[in-house]
Amino acid sequence: MLGCDGEIVSVERIMSKTVVTVEMDDSLRMVKEIFDNTRFHHLLVVDSRKLFGVISDRDLLKALSPHIGTMGETARDAASLNKRVHQIMTRKPVVLGQNAGILDAIEIFNNHKISCIPVVDEEHIPVGIISWRDILKEIEAKRGKHPNKANQQGRS
Repeated sequence: MLGCDGEIVSVERIMSKTVVTVEMDDSLRMVKEIFDNTRFHHLLVVDSRKLFGVISDRDLLKALSPHIGTMGETARDAASLNKRVHQIMTRKPVVLGQNAGILDAIEIFNNHKISCIPVVDEEHIPVGIISWRDILKEIEAKRGKHPNKANQQGRS
């Protein structure tokens, strides 16, 4: 996708620079607390600051008993919160470098069943995260600045 001046829009420009990280031996109880108290849908799993995996809110939901927090909760259900991040994380996630273009991100989203792409520096340290929603927001912003003919005629 090209910017107004014909340059390729970089991932760094539209990525979320606020990333929340967890470590491989953190408990799912901790992960659940983060998801319950923030608007994030993905956490980056690091070891010595380097990226090793991703855990999504959907990964967590699949790993936990559906009876947690209900009247029917058993000790076994509650024990699922003691599992560790490394047991359910996606290992070796597809990543992009800071200087990658938005078209690189689109290609990855089209070829992999993922909803976010961690953005890393040269040392594989996370510096951001991009989701397909970030790309859609950028497209919408560009469209608002440069409406096409259908838009001008009241059609979308």
